[in-house]
Amino acid sequence: MTNAAWETLSNQAIATAGLVYFLALLVHLAEWAAVRQPREGRELQVAAAAGGSRDGRSATSSTSEASSGRVAFLGRLGFLLTALAGAVHLVALVGRGMAADPNRVPWGNMYEFTISGTFVVTLLYVALYKRFGLGWMGPLVVGFVVTTLMVAVIWLHDEVAPLTEALNSPWLIIHVVSAIIATGTFTLGGIASVMYLVRARAERRATESGAELTGWLARVPNLPALDRLAYRVHAFAFPVWTFAVLITGPIWAHEAWSRYWNWDPKEVWAFITWVVYAGYLHARATAGWKGRNAAVLALIGLATLWFNFIGINYFSSTSQHSYAVERVVEVRSVES
Repeated sequence: MTNAAWETLSNQAIATAGLVYFLALLVHLAEWAAVRQPREGRELQVAAAAGGSRDGRSATSSTSEASSGRVAFLGRLGFLLTALAGAVHLVALVGRGMAADPNRVPWGNMYEFTISGTFVVTLLYVALYKRFGLGWMGPLVVGFVVTTLMVAVIWLHDEVAPLTEALNSPWLIIHVVSAIIATGTFTLGGIASVMYLVRARAERRATESGAELTGWLARVPNLPALDRLAYRVHAFAFPVWTFAVLITGPIWAHEAWSRYWNWDPKEVWAFITWVVYAGYLHARATAGWKGRNAAVLALIGLATLWFNFIGINYFSSTSQHSYAVERVVEVRSVES
C-alpha cells in the first residue's frame, strides 16, 4: 500500500470508530433508561405487597426479570460495540504511522496524540471492565471518547508529515507512551471522582426526602467503592506521569535543546499537574483525605492536565513544543 492509501485508511478507520462509538453510546443510554423501573411494574409491586395476590407476585416477577434481562443485554451489547470501536481505532493508529515516510509512531502532533490518548482510555476501560465492574462507566467513557475524537477531527486534524528534528528521537516513544498512558488513566480516575460527587449529592437529596436512590445512579458503586477506585487509578497513573514529566521529559529536552528545563509553558503546566496529584496522594496517605475533598482535588488535577494539553496550545505562542501548536495557531489565524 502507498502512503496515501495508508492515510486514507487511517482517516476512514477513525470515522468508522467514531460511528461505532456513537452506536455504543446510544446502546448504553438505552441501558440506563431501561434501568428505570416502569410505572406499571411499581404499581404491581405495590399491589402485590398490599394484597399478597399470587397474580400480582407473578406479574411483578416477570416484569422484573424482563427488565433485568433487557438491561443485561444492552450492557453486553454496549461493551461489545465499545471493544469493536477500540479495535477499529487501533487500525487507525497503525495506518497513521504507516502513512509516514519513513514509518513512525503516530505521535507527531496534537491530532495524533489525541487519537492515541482516547484509544488508551478505551483500552483501559475494556481491560479493567470485569476486574473492577466498570459497566456503569460505559456511557461516560464512550461519551468522552466520542466528544474528544470529534474535537480532534474537526479542529486538530493535520496531514501526515515526517517528524521534526526535535521529535526524531528514541525518547519520543518512551516519553510520549508514558504521557499517553498517564493521561488516559488520570481521565478514568477523574470520571470516578465526578461520579463520586454526583452520587454523594443524589444520596444526600434522597436522604432529605426520605426516598431511596433509584434509576441508573443506583447501579453506580457506593461511595466507599468509588473512592477506592479513584485512589487506585490515580496511584497507578502518578508514577507513570512522574516518569514522563520528571525523568524522560528533561532527558529528551537536554538532547533536543541542550537544557534539562526551559520554563516552557507545557513543562511548567506538566509540573503543576504533577504537584496537584502529588498533593492528592500525599493528603490521602497522611491527612486521611477521603471522599469529597479528595474527589475535588483529583478533578483540579485533571483540569490542569487537559488545560496543559489543549489550553496551552491555544493560548500560548511561546511554547517550544511547536510541533504541538502549529495546527492550533493555524486555526486561530483562520478564525481571526
